[in-house]
Amino acid sequence: MFLRRHFFISVLALAGLFGVVLPATTRAAELIMVEQDGCVYCVTWKEKIGPIYPKTPEGKFAPLRMVNIHDGPPQGITYARTVTFTPTFILIENNQEIGRIEGYPGEDFFWWMLEKLLTEKTEYSGTS
Repeated sequence: MFLRRHFFISVLALAGLFGVVLPATTRAAELIMVEQDGCVYCVTWKEKIGPIYPKTPEGKFAPLRMVNIHDGPPQGITYARTVTFTPTFILIENNQEIGRIEGYPGEDFFWWMLEKLLTEKTEYSGTS
């Protein structure tokens, strides 16, 4: 254990000595669903998509977090603009909004819009 730690520290020291820059870590994509009490379309999404979303390639690439519209963005997250409608699905990368879907247009159209958003705005390549 001591030798592994010593080796790792030596590698980091050599990297600094020779000016090697280690790549910055990036935060993976996340999908935030903004909802509110009494939102019929939110309930419909939760019933039809909610149970399967985490099992899909999209759900594995951009895990879902649900937040209430009245709570504002989660701490450390920045939306590009105010959320007016629920549900609103906000695609986040590196704690910044990079795209959104406003409303729930039905199951088929939702999947199409989400895949389009993911492929245009991230390194998502479709089914894994």
